[in-house]
Amino acid sequence: MQVNEIMTKNVIFCSPDDPVKHAARLLREHKVGGIPVVQDRKVTGMITESDILKLLEVPERDSQLWLPSPFEIIEVPLRELIGWEEASRALDDVGNKKVSDIMSHPVVTADVSESLETVASRMVKHNVVRVPVIKDSELVGIVTRHNIIAGLALSA
Repeated sequence: MQVNEIMTKNVIFCSPDDPVKHAARLLREHKVGGIPVVQDRKVTGMITESDILKLLEVPERDSQLWLPSPFEIIEVPLRELIGWEEASRALDDVGNKKVSDIMSHPVVTADVSESLETVASRMVKHNVVRVPVIKDSELVGIVTRHNIIAGLALSA
């Protein structure tokens, strides 16, 4: 079975120049954990929930100070941690950063003609959960772990 048989063809993506808040909105609206970053129909990076959460890490100010993880920052009111005005500025700064500043790159990709097994192996090797699918260097789809599992079930 080839990747083009199981890939998602209508790919949600963003541009490297988009603000992070736009990418975060796309992730939320489409209920996905990551999307390709595309410029001139070519994949230049990936932006994931993890990339965005890393922006919320609070720098260590004192070795005796307890610092929450990025996930705890979301649950603990940020204004209590660093103050309301500073929190507002920090969140604005995060949201207005360019996607290109935080995206992961280079990107692990798959060619449209590759086998399901080859792509699954590459995903495991590089510890990624989604892979943009390209044809002639242009984005044509995306394959996730869910697509791989569904493809394996169909071929059984």
